[in-house]
Amino acid sequence: MSDEHDPAVMGCYGDALVQTNNLDHLAERGVTFDAAYTTSPLCVPARLSFTAGKYVSRCGAWSNSCWLPSNDYPSLPRVLNAAGYESLLGGKMHFDKTRRYGFTDLYPAWSNTSDKTGKGGRRSPTDETPGIHSWEGRSSQFYVSDDSGILNHDRQVTKHCSAFLRSRNTSDKPFFLLAGYLAPHFPLIAPEEYYQRYMDRVPMPEIPEGLIESLPMNYKHLRYGFGVNNTDPAVVKKGRELYWALTDWFDDEVGKLLGALDDSEVAENTVVIYTSDHGENKGDHGLWWKNNMFEHASRTPLIVSWPARWAGNQRRSSVCSFVDIVQTIAELGGADRPADWDGDSLIPVLDDPGADWKDFAVCEYFGHNIASGFVMYREGPWKYVYHSRMDAEYGPERELYNLDDDPKEFTNLAKAPEHSERLSAMHAALVKEIGREPDEAEAECRADYAAGYNRD
Repeated sequence: MSDEHDPAVMGCYGDALVQTNNLDHLAERGVTFDAAYTTSPLCVPARLSFTAGKYVSRCGAWSNSCWLPSNDYPSLPRVLNAAGYESLLGGKMHFDKTRRYGFTDLYPAWSNTSDKTGKGGRRSPTDETPGIHSWEGRSSQFYVSDDSGILNHDRQVTKHCSAFLRSRNTSDKPFFLLAGYLAPHFPLIAPEEYYQRYMDRVPMPEIPEGLIESLPMNYKHLRYGFGVNNTDPAVVKKGRELYWALTDWFDDEVGKLLGALDDSEVAENTVVIYTSDHGENKGDHGLWWKNNMFEHASRTPLIVSWPARWAGNQRRSSVCSFVDIVQTIAELGGADRPADWDGDSLIPVLDDPGADWKDFAVCEYFGHNIASGFVMYREGPWKYVYHSRMDAEYGPERELYNLDDDPKEFTNLAKAPEHSERLSAMHAALVKEIGREPDEAEAECRADYAAGYNRD
């Protein structure tokens, strides 16, 4: 699992510029999903949801300050351990330092040593104060170097996870290894040799006239909060070039890890899954980082490779999400899955491209720099986003896109009268799936933020 990787920046997803030869080779040996989504476009909620097998609003994973309700929460590693597996964590899952939820650390990683508080807040709907220091601080880390926290962390992931794979014997217990990389997450620092491949070659974001003004209020708040409402085009250009370069560098780390697996005794009977916790905006829609429901933030890469069962060079258009990946891993491991987990196993779809499939995904965001939480429901070519009421005067707001006709999501159809029935039907399907109105989840989130955690 990488961090902040927009699948659009991958060769096997159609990018002719980026060099992701190792991930592309994995796709040649596996099944690639074109419409996979995170359960939240933010690091900790996405990873806690993956750990818990539930949507973020159903396990209290509201923001980067959160943890699951208890350390012994029924989790993916716990159900696999009960089925006879050894669940190991190599690198980032962004856990609180006191919690591992059934994982055993392959080695101590600083990316799992934070103190979660449970605290959070909301911006006032009328607050247009720019977080200029946020953008200045982050964009100051757009530069060329062989040394950074990201690069050094991920080199350790490759080192320790590769050593584990090479030493694993077929007579050992079956294992579930999560190799948690940080790249291509900011800071966008990449070695010179990689940067040179993309300097002056990456196109600038396409932002049609009037697009920024038409964004939902929450997205305008993301621009204010992160200070990206007034960016220097030269900085945007360099940041994008470095993102492509860092993705290329990360791909080489993946190649080393997969090479270690190929050298091991367990290669033939090991399922390899590649995904990322969410995407990256890269300046698209006038946004940076993640935190929204546009494709560049909410869609994730998903490749499942096990040549012993599934032929390579296959693609699936089935809409799915993190909770479906969790169900799939648990079924592959023969684990008993809790009845209240969300999602469905993708095994039938992997076995048969024509299999009957629900073809929908839910993604939620209750994190920072917004005036209210919002939820996405993607079904077939349609994407619906509901922004909860902000106060008595503002909200709710809605988005609706037809991704077949408008893949760049420039035309919000939510206010078109001819789509009113579709909006109502998709909202009802969303409520049915998460078990309540999004406004109710937002109210619970605000209450949890106000209370925080008593770490004593």
